[in-house]
Amino acid sequence: MIDRYSLPEIAHIWSDENRFQKWLDIEIAACEAHQKLGVIPAQALKEIKEKARFETARILEIEEEVKHDVIAFLTNVAEYVGPASRYIHYGMTSSDVLDTALAMQMVEAGRLIMEKLKALTAVVGRRAVEFKDTVMMGRSHGIHAEPVTFGFKLAVWYDELQRQIERLEAAIETVRVGQVSGAVGTFAHLDPQVQEMTCEKLGLKSARISTQVLQRDRHAQYMSALALIGGTLEKIAVEIRHLQRTEVLEAEEGFTRGQKGSSAMPHKKNPIISERLTGMARLLRSNTHAAYENIALWHERDISHSSVERVILPDSTMLLYYMLVKAISLIENLRVIPENMMRNLEITHGLYNSQAILLALTQKGVKREEAYRMVQRNAMKVWEEKTDFTETVKKDTEILKHLSSEEISALCGLEGKLKNIDYIFNRLGLL
Repeated sequence: MIDRYSLPEIAHIWSDENRFQKWLDIEIAACEAHQKLGVIPAQALKEIKEKARFETARILEIEEEVKHDVIAFLTNVAEYVGPASRYIHYGMTSSDVLDTALAMQMVEAGRLIMEKLKALTAVVGRRAVEFKDTVMMGRSHGIHAEPVTFGFKLAVWYDELQRQIERLEAAIETVRVGQVSGAVGTFAHLDPQVQEMTCEKLGLKSARISTQVLQRDRHAQYMSALALIGGTLEKIAVEIRHLQRTEVLEAEEGFTRGQKGSSAMPHKKNPIISERLTGMARLLRSNTHAAYENIALWHERDISHSSVERVILPDSTMLLYYMLVKAISLIENLRVIPENMMRNLEITHGLYNSQAILLALTQKGVKREEAYRMVQRNAMKVWEEKTDFTETVKKDTEILKHLSSEEISALCGLEGKLKNIDYIFNRLGLL
């Protein structure tokens, strides 16, 4: 169960208190801009800055009557400020406050997520180096292919996480935009400089153009970035789930003292964190669909997007933050079992050497189709009779016309197949 109490740092971003505080920050920043432009007297600005405050319970009480959150907020602030409050929200529309505050919240949440994403990337990179030379079987279609190392597998994740960092950075920058442009975005009752000065004060970029709202392609990109990160976490989780299967058991989630895996079967150790991450990634993707639906609004604005965003943005950011926290723990505490990796490597009795023999035959002048036929004939025999592939090939008189027994032995080993692992790690900056 995820709730705001288990994730206090990121949950606070979406609290009523933080949201209303941002609204107040925006209104005061706009008032400061107006004062610099001669619209608001200096004394009025002084009173606004000294007296402006809000009470969350009172805002919610007023909203029950007026059925409008921003009006309720402005009414409550006016109760504290008095006559000077007539200058607050001057020329603005509700979305100037709502969308600008939402941008600030999304940036804050994105930066917290970024911290955890970078922490996960560092952990994956460290463990990739730790297991750089730990040999295991590589699989395609779930079937044994050729050897890799467990570090290589982790390095693939590391590289993908680096791309997710870049995507999240871009998404945060896309939503780091504010607006103070009035009812339909034309600055009809505002000097455009108010928007420029307000956004600068708040650490936002000024929207080049907006209607009554900031356009929702920005929010869809942000949600897409979250979902893509979730997809990578799911990819990692699914791999660990496969590796923890009893028949494979090459790696498994950490199992703490006192932990229990099944109410019925005391022997069970289940990949519960990986399964949880897999399910949560589905939620992130479904929320992204809703964000895409929000892009098309009626004319200069409707509020069909608003109710959606009140759910998907807090839920998705908190969800991904939680997923990253669990993923960090998962990788840090992952138990790797090299002896099982070597055991599984030999299940096919050396069939992973088939390509080496195939290529060697072509180097000797044999047509590829003929070489493939020769090697596959021996491979199928090994599958059926469980004989050793190297020894089986050495008995094939047709292959021996082109390769000596010594050459076959030299081709059938692990060393040559993993000779470029260091090269790959250097490309990733891991060595």
